[in-house]
Amino acid sequence: MASWRAQVYRVSADAPDDVSGVEALFSAGLAPANVVAILGKTEGNGCVNDFSRGYATQSFEKLFARHGVEGVSIIMSGGTEGALSPHWTVFARERSDAPAARALAIGVSRTPDLAPVQLGRKDQVTMVAEAVRQAMKDAGITSPRDVHFVQIKCPLLTARRVADAQASGETTVTRDTLKSMGFSRGASALGAAVALGEIAEDAITDADIGNSFHIYSGCASTSAGVELTDHEIIVLGMSETWSGPLAIDHAVMQDAIDTASVRAARERLPQDAQLKAVLAKAEPDPSGSVRGRRHTMLDDSDISATRHARAFVGGVLAGIFGMTDLYVSGGAEHQGPPGGGPVAIIVEKEQ
Repeated sequence: MASWRAQVYRVSADAPDDVSGVEALFSAGLAPANVVAILGKTEGNGCVNDFSRGYATQSFEKLFARHGVEGVSIIMSGGTEGALSPHWTVFARERSDAPAARALAIGVSRTPDLAPVQLGRKDQVTMVAEAVRQAMKDAGITSPRDVHFVQIKCPLLTARRVADAQASGETTVTRDTLKSMGFSRGASALGAAVALGEIAEDAITDADIGNSFHIYSGCASTSAGVELTDHEIIVLGMSETWSGPLAIDHAVMQDAIDTASVRAARERLPQDAQLKAVLAKAEPDPSGSVRGRRHTMLDDSDISATRHARAFVGGVLAGIFGMTDLYVSGGAEHQGPPGGGPVAIIVEKEQ
C-alpha cells in the first residue's frame, strides 16, 4: 500500500527576501507543489512592527506564484538575537510506493479570520482547537500522543484594529498592541492543548488566558504577527501511514537551562541519525528568577524580554546541538510551564 513521505530541509537566508536557497532546492529536484509549509526565522525585532516577517512572507508568496503553487503555509517568526542564524525550514510531502511504516507526518490547516474582539478570548481557543484537529486529520495522525509539535501563526491587534472594534461598540482584550501578541499566543496555545486533550475546553475561561500559566500545552509553539488575521497551523508528529527516514520527538523544558529534558528527547531518537531541525519556544521566567537566581529580562526597558529569552535559550540549545540555525521563538505563554517551553527534534535515519 502506498504511503506519504515527508521531506525536511534547513536553508540559510542572507536577508528576509533571500529565497535563493529554496529556489536551488527546486532546481535540484524538489517539486514546488510538494511543499506544504515554510517555517522561517527572520532578523527583525519579533515585535509588533517587525515587518521582516511580512517581507519574507511576500517573497515566498511571489516565489510560489512563479511556480503556479498556492496554499503553502508560510509562517515567519521574527528575532534572531545573539548568534541565532536566519533560516528557512522547508516541509514537503509526496506519495511514495514504499510500504507504510512509522515516520514523520506533516499536516496543515487554516482558520477563518479572527475578529479583533475574539483575540485573547475563549472564541480564539475554540477556533484554534478545531483547526488543530483538522491539521491532525490532514497529517493522518489519529492519536494526540503521536503529536510532537504544533506550530501556530496567529494575529495580533494593531491600533487600527482596536479602533475599528471600538467604533463597532466592542471592547478588545487589551488596547496595548504588544500585549495583544501575548494574549493571542496564549489563546492559540490553549487551543492546541484542547485539541490534544491536555486541557478540557470547559475548564478554560477568558480570565485564564494570559494569567493561569499552570495550564499549558507541551507541544504548542505560537507566534503572533501583523501580517495575517487568521491562523496558520502546522502539526508535526509520527504516523503509521507514512514512510521514510524522518522521525520526531520532543521535550518540555522546565526552565530556560533545562538541558536534561532536551538531551533525553534526543536520546530517544536514533543516535546515528542526522539532525534535520530543532524547533523551540522560549520566554523570560515570569517569576523574575531562574533556579533561584534573579534575571533582569523583565526589567529592561530598552529591549523586549522576548528578545532576551530567544538569545538565551538559543545559546543553550546551540551548545547542545552544535548549530545556530535553530528555530527559537519568543513568548511562550501557555506553551510549557512558566519560564520553560517545548523543544522538538527532527532527525533523518540512515537507510
